[in-house]
Amino acid sequence: MSPRFITNIALALAGGFLVVASQAFRPGLTGWLAFAIGIGVVVVVGAAQLDRSRGSLQRALDAMTAALAVWTIVASVVFTGTTLTWLSLGEALGFVAVALAGLTAHELSSERIVHAVQMMPAEARESGRSDQFSAAA
Repeated sequence: MSPRFITNIALALAGGFLVVASQAFRPGLTGWLAFAIGIGVVVVVGAAQLDRSRGSLQRALDAMTAALAVWTIVASVVFTGTTLTWLSLGEALGFVAVALAGLTAHELSSERIVHAVQMMPAEARESGRSDQFSAAA
C-alpha cells in the first residue's frame, strides 16, 4: 500500500472519530480528544514528509492538514463549553475533507498509471519490455 493512502485513511478515521466524539461527549473530554488527535496528526504529517514520492499536491494537502491540526491544538486549549464542541466538530470535518481530497488525488494518480499500462502495445507487455513503457509514463 502507498504511504499516501495510509496517511489519508488514518486522517479520515481520526477526523470521523472526532466528529462523533464532539457530539457524543461533554466539552471537556472533547477538548482533550481534539488536543490528542491534533498532536497525533502533526506527528504523522511531519513523519510523512520523509517520503520523497508524496508529490506537490499531497504536500500541499499535508500543509493544510498541519495548519488545521495546529489550530485544533490551540482551540482545544483556549476555548471551553459549546464553543469548543462546535469548533471541534468543524475541525474534524476539515480533517475528513482534506483526507477525502488526498484519497481522491491518490486514486486519480493510480488510475492514470493503470490506463497508461493498458494502452501499452500488447507485444511490449508480453515481451517483458513493459518496464520501459511504464517508466516513460
